[in-house]
Amino acid sequence: MTDDPSAAADEAYELDNQIGYILRVASQRHAAIFQSQAPGGLTPTQFSALVRVAEKGACSQNLLGRLTSMDVATIKGVVDRLKRKGLVVLEPDPTDKRRTIIRPTAAALEMIGALHDAGRRISEATLEPLTPTERSMLIRLLRKIT
Repeated sequence: MTDDPSAAADEAYELDNQIGYILRVASQRHAAIFQSQAPGGLTPTQFSALVRVAEKGACSQNLLGRLTSMDVATIKGVVDRLKRKGLVVLEPDPTDKRRTIIRPTAAALEMIGALHDAGRRISEATLEPLTPTERSMLIRLLRKIT
């Protein structure tokens, strides 16, 4: 058995060595860690959208979706839930009434520091089994394939 996915084609197929399977298992582990430490009861997608809109400031829902790598339907649902939580406000774009502008509320901006701290703790817990060098390498390699 080898860890090299490019090994000879006649090698037996092993699910445990497939990148999609490994990424899904790692993602499930991260999701469990996130849920155990979820700041403000936010889901990972809500967390990402809120942090991005706080970084960017007022922006269109379409742009926020692109900035968070979410499709149109997903970002709409995420924004609607953030609105219900009082963390964003929606308003029509003054230059294009078909476009919705998303703004973080004062309550959202007040919690950004705590969100950043929680994000760091969650990342630390997710990467805990790795050495500092391995952590950097993993992040670098994942960025390369995204």
